Amino acid sequence: MSTTIEIDNDFMTLKDIKDQFNNKFPNLKIEFFEKHHDVGQASPKSAIYDDAFRLKDIRKEGSMKPISIHGNTKTSNLEKHFEEEFGVSIQVYKKRGKTWIQSTSTDDWTLAQQEESTHAIAE
Repeated sequence: MSTTIEIDNDFMTLKDIKDQFNNKFPNLKIEFFEKHHDVGQASPKSAIYDDAFRLKDIRKEGSMKPISIHGNTKTSNLEKHFEEEFGVSIQVYKKRGKTWIQSTSTDDWTLAQQEESTHAIAE
């Protein structure tokens, strides 16, 4: 199974993007936030955008440029890419048991490493 996700449509809802991401990385998820955060810094739940928004509704920068998300993409690079290309802050979460935690302490890991780390804990 390919772990590449293509985001190439400004009319995609945040839910569509999040579902695509979670289908490729079942133990990871992304959330979209109204406010910027620095690498290694958490984002408040109160600033999460509603899933019904479309990317074009929250994009603050430039025009739609297609992006690809791969398993070998570093978490911090993915978050930075959304910030630089769209002016949108995202946060990657990983599953720990039944709880979702922000990946702030492992932002230098790839998405594949994040996904694999959740398997090690589940076993």
